[in-house]
Formats: sequence, C-alpha cells, structure tokens
Amino acid sequence: MTNDFFRKYRLWLLLAVSAITRLLIAAFTELGNDEVYYINYALYPDLSHFDHPPMTGWIIQLFSLNLLFESEGFIRLGAVVLGTLNTWLIYLTGRHLRDELTGWYAALLYTASFYCFIIAGTFMMPDAPQTFFWLLTLLMLTKAVKAGPESPVSGNYLLLAGVAGGMALLSKYTSIFLFTGAGFYFLIFDRKWLGKWQLYAAGTFSLLLFTPVIFWNIRYDFVSFTFHSDRVEVVKTILRPDLFAAELGGQVFYNNPFVFALVMAGLIAFLRGRFAENKPELRLLISTALPVILLFLGFSLFRRTLPHWTGPAYMTLIPLAALFIRVQTEKGMAGRWTTPMISNAILFLAIVVSAALIQITQGWFLNKGIDRMTGKRLGIKDITLDLYGWEQLHQQFSGIYRQDTASGLMPEDAVIVSQRWFPAANLDYYVARPMGIKLLTLAEPERTHKYAWITQFRGGFYPGMDAYYFSSSYDFSDPNGHYSEYFTEIGQPDTIPVYRNNRLVMYHYVWRLKGLKAMPPDRLTGKDLFIKP
Repeated sequence: MTNDFFRKYRLWLLLAVSAITRLLIAAFTELGNDEVYYINYALYPDLSHFDHPPMTGWIIQLFSLNLLFESEGFIRLGAVVLGTLNTWLIYLTGRHLRDELTGWYAALLYTASFYCFIIAGTFMMPDAPQTFFWLLTLLMLTKAVKAGPESPVSGNYLLLAGVAGGMALLSKYTSIFLFTGAGFYFLIFDRKWLGKWQLYAAGTFSLLLFTPVIFWNIRYDFVSFTFHSDRVEVVKTILRPDLFAAELGGQVFYNNPFVFALVMAGLIAFLRGRFAENKPELRLLISTALPVILLFLGFSLFRRTLPHWTGPAYMTLIPLAALFIRVQTEKGMAGRWTTPMISNAILFLAIVVSAALIQITQGWFLNKGIDRMTGKRLGIKDITLDLYGWEQLHQQFSGIYRQDTASGLMPEDAVIVSQRWFPAANLDYYVARPMGIKLLTLAEPERTHKYAWITQFRGGFYPGMDAYYFSSSYDFSDPNGHYSEYFTEIGQPDTIPVYRNNRLVMYHYVWRLKGLKAMPPDRLTGKDLFIKP
C-alpha cells in the first residue's frame, strides 16, 4: 500500500519538497551580486538592457507584485516557481521518450543538478526564465519530431515551439542555440520538415517576439551584442589548458559529477545504437546540446569562460540520461549500478548545498577571519562572503550617516558613488534605497552596465556634489585611484567591521568625497554629465 501510494504521488512529493527547500534557501540567504543587479531590470523596465534581454525583470515584477514586496524571498520567488515547473516539464519530456519511469528518472536527475536546483531554480538569474522556456520549446519540438512531418498535429507543436523559443530569446541570448540545434536537425537528419509552412511561421513568431530587443540595440549601437561578443571572442593565440581544465571541471561540478557521468553514458549508448526507437527525438536533443558544450570548451582554450553558460545544454541531455537508466534497469543485474547513481547524485547535492549554507551563515570551513591590523584575510578566499554581511553594513552605516548629517559634515542629499556595477547593486539594494539615498556610478558603461542609464534616470551629477564611496577588505578599491581628479577632497575612511559567528571576517571602508569639480563626458550620449541642480 505504501509503495503504491509513493509511486502514484512521487512526482508531486518531489515537486513539493524541492520547492519548499529552494524557497527556504531563497528567503533566508542574502542576494548575490548578480541578483541584486537584476532587480534594476524591474525598477527600470526597458525594451532590453545592457547585459541581457528584459524577461528577468518582468519575472521579478510579476512575482514581487511590481516590487511591492522586496525581500529576498519575493525577489527569488519567480525562480523557485519556474524551477518547480521545469522539473515537471523535464518529467513530461522523459515520459514522452519512453514511459512514466523514464520521466521520473529525468525529474530526479534534474533535481540533483546544482545548475538546475540552485542557479536556475533558486537564484533570480536570467537562467531561471530561460530554462523554463528552453524546456518548453524542447518538449514541443520532441512532440513534433515524434509525431513526424506528415502528422496533422506536428505543425501545431512547431508553432508553440516558436512562441516558447521567442520567450527564451527574451530571457537570455544563448537561447539562440535552440534555433541552431533545431535547424541542424532539420537540415541534416530530416529535410521533410523544410516543406512545412509552420516551421517558417514558428521562426517568424520567435523573431517578432525578439524585435523589441533588436530595436533597443539599434538605438544604442548594438552595445549589448558587442559586450557579449567581447566576452567570448577568441583573441589569444596561446592555448590555455588551465582555463580549459577549469571550464571542464566547472561543467562536471555544476551539473553534479554523478549526473554528468550518466549523461556521458547516455551519449555513448546513443552512439552505439542502443536507442533505435527514440532516434529522431534524441538526435534533436543532441543536436541542440552538444554543439553548445563543445563550443564553450573550445573557447576556454583561449580565454576565460563561465561553466553555467553550458547549463541549458546539459539540462537538455538529462532525458537522454534518464532513458539510459530506464534501459539499463530493464536488464536486471546489468543495470543495477545506474539507480544507485541517482541516489548518490541526490546525496551529493544535499551534502554540498548543506555545507554551502553552513559556510554562508557560520563560516565553518574556509574563512579564518581577517587580520585586525591590516584587514587582510587569513586563509583562502571565501566566495560565500558575496552573500553575507550586507545587512550589517546597512545597520552600521545608518548610524554614520545620521551623525554626519546632524553635524553638518555631509549634506542630506549626498549620494553614494561607485565605479563598477558590483558592489554598486549590493549597496543600492541593502544600503542606499532603504535609506532613501541615490546611488550613482561614475565610470564607462563596460564597468557600470545598466547603471550608466540609471545614473541618468536618477538625475546625474552636478558641481559641488558630495558623495560616499564604499569598498571592503574582501574586494578592495581606493577612491583616490578613481576619483581624485573629480572631487576637491577625499577624506580618510571610516571602518565598519562585519562579523560571522563572532569572528571578524571583513572590513567595509566608507570615504567622504567632497565637492565634485569635474566630470568626463557621458559615454552613452557624448554630452557632459553635469546636470544643474
């Protein structure tokens, strides 16, 4: 009776447990550098943005009720909801390949992936909406391919895939690989599809949905496309095996080593002809995923890449891995090693996520604190400090600001100035906006990103303006190296300590910049950035 109940409701139990776990993580950890930055997409909606298309901002607006609720849990709620729907979509894809058990394996493997569970399913990143529309597009395409070009329903699936693919493009530019993958499949493996008008209509729908992003880029000289092409352009001739190793190792870890191994096993089995009855659908999935993986591995031989860029590609191959497990379990003893691999993958995810949360909140493993005299860290760099200490900074700076304005040392309309999009976004969310202070950036758009536009929206600069500048012992920068030619006076900094588990782990430094006297021209318009008060 118990086993029957579990089999009947196991998917819903998985969805519920996964969603509740991710929601708790979302609500009780501070936002990361990227997440606080993407809040600006919701604060300042536009047809597109410097770094990404607009979908991320729309999702934040939708689930926070247009930022009526601004806590971490509501900012990330869209990612949690979409991540839960993704688990269901990949279950449907696996079930479509073989049966419900295949779908169940796919859902488990998806849940075990760090990329799917955390990056795309908990953190509010462009990957959250991208993966949802990516999986929806793939589900429609696999249904169409399985039905065949002669089927009357396959055209409808193509049209739905076109709409979903357009929404994926509005989420993240790398969604273009959905179209290259589908195009590769139709051109190489089954050209009968080229005679269906729905295929071209689907592409037209996608392009129309993406048109606002194109218009925005035309207005700003394709600054977004230029930025991303610079990130991946191969400009070095010296091979970098260290960067290749870092990229490959990152891909293995981000997708969970056990999931990665099963994906590779599934690919090998496909190449050996083990899945003849699912050949068209699997060809489509592999045509979409494999070029992405190989492309970024190739780029990594010449310059630094980020492992999560290939996350959607590995996610695409999870149904293949699930089908491989399904076929292996049918063989009895010969397939018994595969299902323990899923259990180990889930266990590995639980251990690593638990350890990460303990490190973020308690700092048990890496950070040994800092030297009180020099501010230099003791031990290795602890990246979890990106998600810690901002509320402490807010509380302590509030006292400094009240004392400064009460004594006349700083005016009440003093701003916070920053020379890079992070930590500008962290300071904006945790310090400036709660205190009613404007945060502006003073640097080229390549460093400030959307804040180049936000600075204009917030009124810009004027002669004589006073400002605060923040830095930290974790990521130190001195305003004298950036702004000495712009301000009349830069004083000595105040020091704000940050403690974790009663251990001093970071100093924040706050400078007072007095009397803005000069400004470079605005890099967006070429005009002077001074605006008269």
